[in-house]
Formats: sequence, C-alpha cells, structure tokens
Amino acid sequence: MELKDKLEILADAAKYDASCASSGAPRRDSVDKDGLGATNGMGICHSYTPDGRCVSLLKILLTNFCVYDCQYCVNRRTSNVPRARFSVDEVVKLTCDFYLRNYIDGLFLSSGIIQSSDYTMEQLVEVARRLRQEHQFRGYIHLKTIPDADPRLIELAGRYADRLSVNIELPTQDSVTKLAPEKSVHTIKLAMGSIRTKLDEKDDHPKAPTFAPAGQSTQMIVGADASDDQTILNTAQTLYGSYKLKRVYYSAFSPIPHSPSSVPSAPPPLLREHRLYQADFLLRGYGFTAKELMPTAGNLALDIDPKLGWALANRDHFPLDLNRADETMIARVPGIGLRTAKRLIDLRRLRRIRWEDLSRLRCSLKKLAPFVITADYKPAQGTASSDLLRRNLADAPQQMNLWPELQAA
Repeated sequence: MELKDKLEILADAAKYDASCASSGAPRRDSVDKDGLGATNGMGICHSYTPDGRCVSLLKILLTNFCVYDCQYCVNRRTSNVPRARFSVDEVVKLTCDFYLRNYIDGLFLSSGIIQSSDYTMEQLVEVARRLRQEHQFRGYIHLKTIPDADPRLIELAGRYADRLSVNIELPTQDSVTKLAPEKSVHTIKLAMGSIRTKLDEKDDHPKAPTFAPAGQSTQMIVGADASDDQTILNTAQTLYGSYKLKRVYYSAFSPIPHSPSSVPSAPPPLLREHRLYQADFLLRGYGFTAKELMPTAGNLALDIDPKLGWALANRDHFPLDLNRADETMIARVPGIGLRTAKRLIDLRRLRRIRWEDLSRLRCSLKKLAPFVITADYKPAQGTASSDLLRRNLADAPQQMNLWPELQAA
C-alpha cells in the first residue's frame, strides 16, 4: 500500500481520539542547536476546533488492526473498515517531513493492539526514541499508553514523550465489562498509577531523568452507555484526585455502520460533550466539586452552562456584593472568569467597584446582572424566581435548516 493511502486511512481512524492537546509541554527549540522542531511554554497548538480539539499535531494511528473487539470502536476486530499499518520508519519520516513543510509542530501517536500489548508499546516507544535520539526532534510528542504493557516500556515512553495518556474508555466498570470485555478498568488504573508514581518521583527528585513533563491525560466516551453526566463527572473527579491527571477528555460516541446492537444507533447531542467540558473546567479551575454541579442523578442542562445552572440552584449566595466577597466566590458568578475575578480584587484595593468597571473588563453583563451588587448597582431581578431567570438567560434556540445542502449552494 502506498504511504499516502496508509496516511489517509490511519489519520481518519485517529480522529475519534480527543486527548491530543499539547498544553503543558516544556519550552524546547532547535535555535542555535542541532536537530529540528520546537515547543514553547504556552504549548505548540496554535489552532483548535470549536470543541477544543487540537489540529496542529500529526495525529495518526500506528495501525488500525486490533485484536480487541470493543463494541464502541470503529477499529474493533469485527469492524468492516479498510486496514493499514505504518512501519516505525514511515511514522518517523512522516513526522520529520511534515514538520519541515511547516504543517505540524508535533506528533500524537496511538495504535490498535497488534500481536500483543508489549509488542505494540515497543513500536510506539521506538518511534519516539528515533525522533528524539536519531533526528534530535524537539517538538511535542504524545504517546498513547497500552495498559497491559510492561511497566518498563511505559517508563521508556515517558523518557521520550511529553505526555502519556491511558484511556479509561467508559465511566464505569460495568460498562467496560459489557462493551469492552477484553479490557479491565483495574489494569487501566494500574497503568495510570505507574505513570503517577514516576511523575511523583520526578517532582521529589528534580535531577531524576525526565518523565512525561506534560503529565498524563485520559479520555471517556460519552453516550455509548447509559452513564449519566453525574456518573461521568464523579469518575473524572476521582481520576483527577487519584492519578494527577492534567486533563480528562470527553468524546461523544459516534455510531459506526453495522455497529452491534449493544451500542446506541444515534449519537448523543454534541452540546452534551461541550457542557461536560465546561463542567470539567469548573472542577479543575474554579474549585467546584462534582456534587455541587450535579447533586442529583441526570445530565447537565443543555440550554444553560453549568456555572449558571449552579448559580440558579444556589440563589442564597446571590446577589453577591463585589466590594465585599472573596475572590473564589466572585469567580463563581456567571459571566465572570478567573482572570476577571483577580482583576476586580486588584481594583478593589484602589477604589470601590462600579458597574462601568464590569463593562470595561468585558464581562457578560446580561448574564451577571441578576447576581451582583456594585457601589452603584443593585439588581432589580434580585428576587426574581430562578425559573424566570433561566428563561431570560438560556441560550437562544437555533433554527435548523430543512435542506442544508440547498442553503450552502
């Protein structure tokens, strides 16, 4: 098979893997040095899709052949899809060629399982080793870790890769047992734990060999099983606390032709995936807990974002006096972010906060208006019911096109 044909198949097969952002990579470049490629402290990804996926990495599978038959996966053993496999040399050549053409700044490499977990992991590690040692590649490398692989191979992978990831696959053990019976959540978590141990060792001993400086991440598939958003967020919160993850990525299930009856025939709303990302950011950055965001079973609301949902459910905290409240609570106000909360605290040391300050800081005035008090403003809607506020603040419904092809023409 021609290399370009392999690339077409294996790049398309990799599109279902969402965990490819490169934030957190160390600053590294080849200016005045041997080698090629560069990263910087802000991450090498300069372009993102609307749902947050990075598009500046060469994102491919080593192969889409797989010995597993995970029922939600397009590359499962029984799936009727075109198959291809790169050699190690081909992946190295593609990465270097794409970089020299200024198409990419880094590599995201995953794979189906071929022969054995150890054999597959050896191939992934060899790609990274050759790029780093033989080609002096200084760009970003993200390797997918095979959970069943020998821990010594995972340790080697961490020496060459900026980030490692082990997919948790689904939110619960029961779902994994049902839809991916050849995989084990216990084994997956053991791999995550071994990566965390190495990260902790590096933190405790700065002179120890470099190990995955951008940390580890994972991915959960949303909508392939019956797990609701409360379950998903509780699982994410546990993973963050137990395995020192940088990110949990959420990937909306995409039905594949001739899928088995054990998975849905229709995808979940993409907006559900978006709301999970918003809630995840609140867990990581704002100090929210999963229980605060989802106190009862069910899914996140689609018509309002999770922070607004929390504010409407906790009206006893509002309206909040911005001249008295602490920074943490100010950041929880709908329409105010972390940076704006800090700026308001800095401004408050000089003078009292007024309504015009919120406008100058480009806050979402419509969204925050019912929830704040300033030196010259008190909301008229402060005592309005949460249902009324929700109707006023919910995202406007979008009119669907009956014939989008004709509209595009």
